[in-house]
Amino acid sequence: MEYPLKIAKALADGGRMRVVAALLDHDELCVCQIVEMLRLSTPTVSRHMSILQNARLVRYRKDGKWVYYRLDKSFPDHLRQWLLESFSNSEEFKADQLTLETILECDPGELCRQQRDKR
Repeated sequence: MEYPLKIAKALADGGRMRVVAALLDHDELCVCQIVEMLRLSTPTVSRHMSILQNARLVRYRKDGKWVYYRLDKSFPDHLRQWLLESFSNSEEFKADQLTLETILECDPGELCRQQRDKR
């Protein structure tokens, strides 16, 4: 019962749900790309990602100073299907997809520099 409860709690936040939706559509995203999509601070996004990681929904890899997230290999197939069906009619999901297209055209290093300059 503990694992399903962790998943439910992890997905009980709109921002975390949006990240999972984005990762269903993209192999991996850099923290700076997620920050830009959600329009939240880096510490807030890091906290969200930690919750998703503790629920074994995402995993990360480091590449130098960059941190990339992807869905965990053990991400439940039935959950993936349910989420894809649920997001198919979501205007917010469609807006995030368009936003991510623009974000992914930017160099992650430049994106991070721009975010640091905004502080």
